[in-house]
Amino acid sequence: MYLFTRKLSEKHTRARVRNRRVHMANERTFLAWIRTCIGIMAFGFVIEKFFVPPGCNRITDAQNVTGEFGFLLLLGIFLVFMGAAAGLLATYRFLKTEKEIMEDTYQPSVIADILIAILLGSIGLLLVVYLAYSA
Repeated sequence: MYLFTRKLSEKHTRARVRNRRVHMANERTFLAWIRTCIGIMAFGFVIEKFFVPPGCNRITDAQNVTGEFGFLLLLGIFLVFMGAAAGLLATYRFLKTEKEIMEDTYQPSVIADILIAILLGSIGLLLVVYLAYSA
């Protein structure tokens, strides 16, 4: 058993060294997505904390979750949630790509790209709706 494990480990190490630049590019892409996610979550936090009056900070209060402040509250919460969801999707994609690089079976993932585009598109659409509504 040890010999079999050792051979797999050596093969794994050789593949990783051979594809070092590809692994590093995958990691840079992952880190770029994480920075984007942090930015989206920070933007949602700023909207919720600085543009919503202190009396409107409870989502359970139905009277306060109406009108412009209610929309801003929900938008801020939605942005934080979407940033976290994008982070999870980016992590999944990073791990999947890392595994495929190691196995030399990498295929571009169209579904993940579409999900990320939908996620970021929905955030943009909500911001456009808010800007049109507040003007």
